[in-house]
Amino acid sequence: MVAFARSPVTAVLGPTNTGKTHLAVERMCGHSSGMMGFPLRLLAREVYDRVVAIKGPAQVALITGEEKIVPPHARYFLCTAESMPITGDYAFVALDEAQLGADPERGHIFTDRLLRARGREETMILGSASIARTVKALVKDVEIIGRPRFSTLSYAGAKKLSRLPKRSAIVAFSAEEVYAVAEMLRRFRGGAAVVMGALSPRTRNAQVQMFLNGEVDYLVATDAIGMGLNLDVAHVAFASLRKFDGRRTRRLTVSEMAQIAGRAGRHHKDGTFGSLGGEDSDAAFTPEEIEAIEAHRFPPVDHLYWRDGTPRTDRLDHLIADLEERPDRPELRAAPQAVDLSVLKRLADDPLVIDRARGQRQVERLWAACSLPDFQKLGTEHHGRAVARIWRFLSEGNGHIPRDWFAQAIARLDSVQGDIDTLAGRIAAARTWSYIAHRADWLADPTEMAERTRALEEKLSDALHAALTQRFVDRRTTVLLRDLGQNASTLPVTVEADGSVCVDGESIGRLDGFRFSVDPATRHQDRKMLLAAAERRLGKVLRVKADELVAAADADFALLDEAGQMPGIAWGQATVATLLAGPTLLTPEIRLDRALLELAPDLQKQVAARLATWLDAQKQKHLLPLVKMAESAADPAVPAVVRAVFAQLADGGGVMARVDLDAALGHLDKDQRHLLRRAGIDIGVLDIYHPGLLKPGAARWRSALLAARIGKPCLPLPLPGLTLLPTGDKFAQMGARIAGFRGFGDQMLRIDMAERMARAAHEAIAKGEAFTAVSPQIVSLGLLEPAFLQLMRAAGFRPVEAPTPVPTEEAVEGAEPVETPPVSAANWVFKGRQKPRPERAQHARPRTGRADNEQKPRGDKPASGRRGGKDGAPPPSRANPTGGSPAPANNAFAGLAELLGRNG
Repeated sequence: MVAFARSPVTAVLGPTNTGKTHLAVERMCGHSSGMMGFPLRLLAREVYDRVVAIKGPAQVALITGEEKIVPPHARYFLCTAESMPITGDYAFVALDEAQLGADPERGHIFTDRLLRARGREETMILGSASIARTVKALVKDVEIIGRPRFSTLSYAGAKKLSRLPKRSAIVAFSAEEVYAVAEMLRRFRGGAAVVMGALSPRTRNAQVQMFLNGEVDYLVATDAIGMGLNLDVAHVAFASLRKFDGRRTRRLTVSEMAQIAGRAGRHHKDGTFGSLGGEDSDAAFTPEEIEAIEAHRFPPVDHLYWRDGTPRTDRLDHLIADLEERPDRPELRAAPQAVDLSVLKRLADDPLVIDRARGQRQVERLWAACSLPDFQKLGTEHHGRAVARIWRFLSEGNGHIPRDWFAQAIARLDSVQGDIDTLAGRIAAARTWSYIAHRADWLADPTEMAERTRALEEKLSDALHAALTQRFVDRRTTVLLRDLGQNASTLPVTVEADGSVCVDGESIGRLDGFRFSVDPATRHQDRKMLLAAAERRLGKVLRVKADELVAAADADFALLDEAGQMPGIAWGQATVATLLAGPTLLTPEIRLDRALLELAPDLQKQVAARLATWLDAQKQKHLLPLVKMAESAADPAVPAVVRAVFAQLADGGGVMARVDLDAALGHLDKDQRHLLRRAGIDIGVLDIYHPGLLKPGAARWRSALLAARIGKPCLPLPLPGLTLLPTGDKFAQMGARIAGFRGFGDQMLRIDMAERMARAAHEAIAKGEAFTAVSPQIVSLGLLEPAFLQLMRAAGFRPVEAPTPVPTEEAVEGAEPVETPPVSAANWVFKGRQKPRPERAQHARPRTGRADNEQKPRGDKPASGRRGGKDGAPPPSRANPTGGSPAPANNAFAGLAELLGRNG
């Protein structure tokens, strides 16, 4: 057994808050070199920062399983107990929390360091007074020094969560319980910081700093805070007194209760402890436990767990035998089989391991691989498979883990998406790879990989801190619940869930988004005083809300386009901006709500920039065809005549009547029209439009932008999915037109359906088939006969009088001739081509061209618009099987009207 040089050994024992760790740090800094071992990586990091402040970073090293900061000339080493260098010459050595030698899981580590870690000039053992008898029996000539607690620790009884005093720490023993308590504190007390052993030092420090800075008044933690972490806590409340110790769920020992409760009180400031809930809850203390904790009297620890710290490594069976060896001292007990030994024994049954683990170097590397901590708590089976894979790399080739395999494992963890548990799981996995990266002989380029794992852990830690803060801290409520003193302007201000603002329990108004309105029922004599208090504190709340708005996701914003209201932007339930006329239809002015104008100018700019970014994203999502039209209108590569069409369409919202663009279309040739079609624009008989702009989302945005341009409220839009609707009042008609509807009498039809019906009429008539108000397409659409007739007229069809009937041979000679009935709406037929007529006579103008997707009638040149038959008669068809002149039919369309003046 290798041991440090013999030197005076001092055991400084006592309860919490006795300054033991502080004393050891001072003693170490008085020596030329030193080393201290701690139970937690968090505590080692905390003391490292303190010593760096005294000695400077060049002289101080930090060594843990996952983190190594070792300057070339370091003289002071702060380590976890497992990472303490056994072979080394240090003037001073200290072991903190030595009573953990009685812990079944890690106790053998602390016992080994207690027995073997010695400084050249001075050695200190720090811990609870309960191990005094055992230390005296195990360490020859040890000097026991007891230290009293600086302050008084007293029992404060059971308290409900809503009545806990500020600067309290609530201790729970599972992640689920920690989250539940923190969630309740967020709802009722503004939030809490969260500290758990699984957190990385970066996340833990960020959470604790919120508590120390007063951003939150409560801290929810596991029993990790009992291991010497220095926190400014006035009261410790136990959410439970039972924990799972890895084997079973049991009640805490009195020593464990005292270790945690002792975190209350700093230096000479007294502290209190108690339970959360009623006196009959699971967290209730017994009178005997209360008395023992207050008097710091605990049952003595009569044994420590031990395992050989220097086993033989010449052969695999010797290594296992030494690790399973039982101690020969009554104060020591054989440690329960730890994960590392379980994994070693599992691998020792593998023929490949037996074959490769030959010689001292290979056995030592195998034992080092098995000592990889199970940070993810996978259990022996799963963790053993991971260790086996690493061992295979270490035992073959150059003995290094492949760089690509290691890098891929790190890359799989490089994501900050997911909930708190997902991020915590990734951090645990990252700790595994960080541990491996700090084994200099396991990788070909350990420095690079150590830096990459450090950066990954920091990235995940920051994300976890943000997730914890977002879930468990309501900053607005926290600010308003500050203890602000006694004068009226600093009374506590609260904002209720319904928006009510209360000062010292009295409602003075409402906060709707960023707008504060005074309650008219407030007493006149209190009005000024309470209003001043609210406005003074609400300034901070509004700044916090502005920060939240700037950081909000796009899904948190919405377009305000209610009928009768000016278009605007909402964040949650709050209106934050109004849209007004801008340089173009697509670039409206975003005018912030007047309440936001009370913010600092830099915040106003940030909010405006965030809203502009959101608006751009919505245009890309809903109005992309319109955006592309505007871009094409400004593109010099596009022919000027085509740019003119694009410009008019973009200015009109992407949907325009054909008569409004006939003049521009008349200057386009075939290739130029093709440019429009390739852009997705449909050049119809009645309207020119992009089908994508008829979708409900696009219609909403076109309506809002048009309302912003003309400075008038939004109009009511048809419900999504409708293609036909009643004409309605004036405003309903205007809203329907914006959404892409065209009026035909008492009905309005969506323009794409109108074009489809016109094409259907053309195709039916071209085939010689009837197309009437009772045709299946019209009936299924729900279009009434008067509206159908108006649609046909507008599409360019014209009525023709029914022909006079020819008498048959059976007619009686000398009989009076039959009178031909006059032409009426009931027996019109349509044939030939004529210029389509606009809906309103006062807006009529010459219309040219047919729809670009309209086909010419096939066959010989027809006379008067009919398909060619003998003597000008129409050919046979299903409506007229024998050919010749058809009999009158209700609204039958026998021919397609010739569209006059077609260009291009």
